[in-house]
Amino acid sequence: MRRGQRSTPEGQHLPVMLAEVLEVLKPQPGEIVADCTTGWAGHAIELIHRVGPSGRLIGFDLDSENLSRAQAQLEPTGCPFSLHHVNFAALPTVLAELNVEGVDCLLADLGMSSMQVDDVERGFSYARDGPLDMRMDRSRGRTAAEVLATISESDLAAALRDLADEPEAERVAKLLVEARSKEKIERTSQLARLLLAASQPEKPSPRWRLHPKRGKWNLHPAARTFQALRILVNRELASLEQLLRMLLGCLRSGGRAAIISFHSGEDRLVKNAFKAGLHAGIYERIAEEPARASEQEKFSNPRSRSAKLRWAIRR
Repeated sequence: MRRGQRSTPEGQHLPVMLAEVLEVLKPQPGEIVADCTTGWAGHAIELIHRVGPSGRLIGFDLDSENLSRAQAQLEPTGCPFSLHHVNFAALPTVLAELNVEGVDCLLADLGMSSMQVDDVERGFSYARDGPLDMRMDRSRGRTAAEVLATISESDLAAALRDLADEPEAERVAKLLVEARSKEKIERTSQLARLLLAASQPEKPSPRWRLHPKRGKWNLHPAARTFQALRILVNRELASLEQLLRMLLGCLRSGGRAAIISFHSGEDRLVKNAFKAGLHAGIYERIAEEPARASEQEKFSNPRSRSAKLRWAIRR
């Protein structure tokens, strides 16, 4: 892989920080594992092998297309598992329906899969033209185009700032509100062109400059806006907050939780929730600092570059 490549090769899926996840969760034969973001079962296949036929894996995913892929990966193991087309915030409801009192291991990888980004019809990529959709579950909810058409300038600026760490949040929000008054913004390429054209203000942010040697953007001008819209469309922070509230009642004594986040807003929620649980005497131990992907993994799997892994162990 050449240096600077920005995504996993098309059709391939590499689970982020797999070795670190297995080290933290330490799944044992006979245990019950919840994979809150199953995807194509990259983590799940390794977890189910370790809990074995006497254990059980419970998988969640909002993207029904992921579940069919995961089913095909997990069935040959011969180990018990069930997959659920629901938001991971529904964890307590699903456990109750399955008559499961709690889980021994829980994983939530909060990032996007490479396959979702590569699918132009999903609208997640600023590098590929497609409908501005961004819904994880395409059977319900408002698309990114619909959100962008109605959100107020102040709320859009707040989303860019809080959900994507956009240093030019107010300016970008103003630009997009002005642009939508002239034409509907319904394509990913259309939104990306607007942001690219506006990426050289009079006093440009260093994050938006061209790399002096490679002639490439340090960070594409559309990257943060696409991230903020995706999080808004799928209500990702609200779902994470719900999971963190419910987690305490879903982990068995000695149960381990591992959450991989990809931006500061997510990581802050996880850190604060784990600290609160530790201070309340509910968690026995938590990660003092997040684990990061190795340099080798960052090179071979660019998606891991911004990943942060935090863990907690229930008393």
